[in-house]
Amino acid sequence: MISKYKKLMKKGSITHYCYLNSPLGKLILAGDKNFLILIEFPDKKRAKKPDKGWLYSPSRFKPECDELIRYFQGELKKFSIKCHITGTAFQKKVLNELKKIPYGQTMSYSDVADRIDHPRACRAVGSANGKNRLPIIFPCHRVISNSGKLGGFSGGLSIKRKLLELELEHV
Repeated sequence: MISKYKKLMKKGSITHYCYLNSPLGKLILAGDKNFLILIEFPDKKRAKKPDKGWLYSPSRFKPECDELIRYFQGELKKFSIKCHITGTAFQKKVLNELKKIPYGQTMSYSDVADRIDHPRACRAVGSANGKNRLPIIFPCHRVISNSGKLGGFSGGLSIKRKLLELELEHV
């Protein structure tokens, strides 16, 4: 269950969600009336499901779905979706740095650590990536190991590989 995401929502606000069919499978998008808070890959092994109190609202996510569809078609390189990210100050710093990695390019965990002025924090960068609730928008799939191996990804390595291949097709 995604009950811990209730904490992300303002008291009294309704959590909306929808599904988006993508080349990666069906995605769950969730948020409040103003911000996207979650993109989830529901076909993965430990898929999160919407809580009972969530409201299925596909029309609420039309702008987000439109941008994601354009991204998957190779037409959109940067997102303008209004998002709410959570985590520690360090995690937020990592996530915001991810948005600076150019479309179709990769960077190592240590490169990201250097860019946020924490050169010894490679593992912490990996951990922050793993806690990213807005993959694709905050492109943690573009972060790989120094050796060139893919490393980890919340949606699984096959999805990470597909995202990187998709971007390389449209650079």
